[in-house]
Formats: sequence, structure tokens, C-alpha cells
Amino acid sequence: MQANENSTHQTKDPVLLFFNRVIAQVSRVLAAIMVMVIIWGVADVVYVLHQRLMAPPFMLLEIKDILATFGAFMAVLIAIEIFHNIILYVEDNHNRQLAVEIVLGTALMAIARKVIVLDFNEVGAGHVYATAAVTLALSVGYYLIVIRAQGAKRRMSRSIIPSANG
Repeated sequence: MQANENSTHQTKDPVLLFFNRVIAQVSRVLAAIMVMVIIWGVADVVYVLHQRLMAPPFMLLEIKDILATFGAFMAVLIAIEIFHNIILYVEDNHNRQLAVEIVLGTALMAIARKVIVLDFNEVGAGHVYATAAVTLALSVGYYLIVIRAQGAKRRMSRSIIPSANG
């Protein structure tokens, strides 16, 4: 399978080479747009926080304001994670394992944002159960693909290192 992945990226076909260059340029444009979105998101967080702190009662935030601020912070962090995923394509590493890890991490962050800003008074039980199911599925996927794989790598590296007694 490794040979197949490399052969698709190292093709001699001029049309495919052209398409790969177009995709690389599109990825760069997307990365630039994402940087603008991140800057805009940070400016929005600062503006909204300033507005809420200046409104009566002065320099005090209600719980709903704090939760909204957390939601805005999480949205910026999600944008940063998406930017990192775009960079994987721009750099042309095509490390599929890393791409899956970043996508899962981004999805977990997005669902965590949803849970943080969720108003349980405004949504039904079905919505809460569906959110819980998505959270559980993403957590299990993240554990299997990221955490478990890191543990296996550590175990392999320990088995390669000769023991002091031997």
C-alpha cells in the first residue's frame, strides 16, 4: 500500500502534475483565508468581551457571557486546528496518520465547544443524546487511532533498547 501512495504523488503524467500544482496553490489560498478568519475571530472575541465588560454591571460577566466567550475561544482554536490540517496538504507530506489525528482532534474540539455552549433548557433530550453519541464515538476513535498508537510506539521503542543486564 505504501508504494501505491507514493506512486500517486510521484507521477510522470503531466496532467496529474498540473492538477497537483493547482491543488497545492488552492491549499495555499485556503491557508491564507484561514489565517484571516483566525485574526477576525480573535478580533471578534476581543470586541465582544470588551462590549460585555463595559455594559452594566461594569467589569462583570454573567455566566451566559462567560460561556459565550468560551464558545468564541473554542471557535478560534478550531480554526487554528483546521489551518494545521490545511498546512499538511500545503507541505505535501501527505502523512495520512497525522491528518486523521488532526481531523479527530478538531472534531473533538468542535463537539466540546458544542457541549460548552449547549443550553440544556433550549434543546430536547434527543439532541443531548445525539451529542453524547458523537462525543463518545469521536473519543473512542481518538483513543484507538492516537492514544493507543502512541502507546504501541513507546512499547516498541522500549523493546528495541537493549537492557542493562543483557
